[in-house]
Amino acid sequence: MSRAVPAVFVALAFLQPLPLENPSASSSHSVKHWKESLVKGVTLVAPPREIGPASFEHLKSIHASWVCLVPYGFMRPGSPDVRYGAQWQWWGEKKEGILKCIEEAKRQKLRVMLKPQVYIPGGWTGDVSFDSEEKWERWEASYKEYILDFACLAGENGIEMFCIGTEFDRTTASRKKFWFDLVAEVRKIYHGYITYSANWDSFDKVTLWPSLDVIGISGYFPLDDKESPEVRGLVEKWKPVAVKLDNFSRKMNKKILFSEYGYMSVDGCAGKVWEVEKNRDVLNVNHAAQSNSYDALWSSLHSKEFWAGGFTWKWFPEGMGHEGYPEKDYTPQGKPAEKILEKWFSKKY
Repeated sequence: MSRAVPAVFVALAFLQPLPLENPSASSSHSVKHWKESLVKGVTLVAPPREIGPASFEHLKSIHASWVCLVPYGFMRPGSPDVRYGAQWQWWGEKKEGILKCIEEAKRQKLRVMLKPQVYIPGGWTGDVSFDSEEKWERWEASYKEYILDFACLAGENGIEMFCIGTEFDRTTASRKKFWFDLVAEVRKIYHGYITYSANWDSFDKVTLWPSLDVIGISGYFPLDDKESPEVRGLVEKWKPVAVKLDNFSRKMNKKILFSEYGYMSVDGCAGKVWEVEKNRDVLNVNHAAQSNSYDALWSSLHSKEFWAGGFTWKWFPEGMGHEGYPEKDYTPQGKPAEKILEKWFSKKY
């Protein structure tokens, strides 16, 4: 997945929360119960240059209630080192930019999720793995420094929610103690809600949820490969997904937040997003497909008890940060889909 682009029902017999695999990780800092109204959130793409209040005023005008800020870190394929805050990085990825964006968000009374996220050129965080204990320990130390640095910033600036990682499928499976310990370390310096962003097809394999406050999922569930599916048909496709999510929410006794969700404005955008991204150059622009996909998601989930809302991917502040194809990209900005979001965001839940 690119820097600016993301990437059997649960049996009712298992409705009790799983025990912590590392109980000491949260023994001194209690897990919080989610008490927020539905998150009407937008992920702001970290801009390469400084921005002013206009982008945040725009978000407020479509009735967004939350904004997600992403201070990217970087890894080379195969390297255990996480690099961040470099001089060459975009303004919005560094502390200077994050602090300015927090200031502007607060001015518009937008709540903030800070989501440090690792980008691997030509790779994906879900595949991160190492062939020696020395490399694993080096990665853990490097990643911990990155996360704790921004957790400290979040704590000092009254950020409402913090995400400790995104789609680290292999590392959460093989280095469980590290992740539990990381949550415990974050709780020492940050006292808002803590989540983790799991991939849509592996959230039920993550063992970390008992130590977190809300279940975060990258909600790119493949629903329908048709070029232009209708809202009614997509709503039907959401029904079995919603049952699975509801069962899992009950099992964990936690709400589910879509830490990311969205659709490209091209043919077939409600299908397999990884294929849509790969084939975007040959796919037609299709605003109806994007709009219908957003409409169906909110129609299907807004009233579900398990759903905490989510952050649509993504928004280009002052038009900056796109990769050369904004007319086909995930952003609903300036497209008919923006009006669909505004419709749902304007409602009281």
